[in-house]
Amino acid sequence: MRVVGVVEFGGPDALQVVEVADPSPGPGEVRIRVHAAAVNPTDTYLRNGSYRRLLQQEAPPYIPGMDAAGVVDAVGDGVTSCAPGDEVMAVVLPIGPRGGAYAELVVVPERSVARTPRGTSLVEASTLPMNGLTARLALDLLGLDPGGTLAVTGAAGAFGGYVVQLAAADGLRVIADAAPSDEGLVRGLGADVVVRRGEDVAARIREHAPDGVDGLADGSVQGAQVLAAVRDGGRIAAVRPWQGETERGIEVLPVWVSQYATAQEKLDELRRQVEDGTLTLRVAATFPAERAAEAHAALEAGGTRGRLVITF
Repeated sequence: MRVVGVVEFGGPDALQVVEVADPSPGPGEVRIRVHAAAVNPTDTYLRNGSYRRLLQQEAPPYIPGMDAAGVVDAVGDGVTSCAPGDEVMAVVLPIGPRGGAYAELVVVPERSVARTPRGTSLVEASTLPMNGLTARLALDLLGLDPGGTLAVTGAAGAFGGYVVQLAAADGLRVIADAAPSDEGLVRGLGADVVVRRGEDVAARIREHAPDGVDGLADGSVQGAQVLAAVRDGGRIAAVRPWQGETERGIEVLPVWVSQYATAQEKLDELRRQVEDGTLTLRVAATFPAERAAEAHAALEAGGTRGRLVITF
């Protein structure tokens, strides 16, 4: 099979198409013929070597990718929730021994798989698993009651956008940041208040929550700059390792999607929320496997709204 992988870590041009042996599913596993794999910032860290110490593959090519959508190709013993021919999406852990989703075939645990949302393409479906589950986990960790106030940084991004929509569905008041050009987008996702993004975003959030917000999902990784937006004893969901100290009893909660990598019921609920209109799938552009380097270059250039997707 073909994969998009890295033999030597580096910039976008380090990605290349390589032929490797087809994987076989074991008991409780599903093999998916991948048609689409979303591109996420975490993929660039695998490509550039930041994750080299975590990789479990014995030898290159090291394969990025955490989101796959395609058609079930084969199943192992004991699999009951899907069958060959089903259109499915899956979250993939690229640091594992089989690598990630940038491959014509991936093998994942059955509980990492859910069927694709009705009425969506495989390209669209590939944008949901990792970011959707990360957003769901962030909100679950924050544990805010309906009526509580949540701030979201990076609200126009894939993770931030899903947080806004899921939080609105959970009955939270949402204060989100955005560039002026993205304000309409973020309001459309369901934010109650939109403030201008930037280094002093905490002060602008406080204008609408004088006592501080109950929780904050830090999608744009602003770290200590957003502490001032949070009330005493509040919580921050951090999608990258936290640098520095906290203050006023504020708790920082690390969000690692691997905690939900086999939470099939969570992924299936996200599927239902796409079908009922709660969640919006956003595709920025598609790239064939041979142009994966262009996708990474575009992502790192910034300004992408929606996900870039590699197709096979």
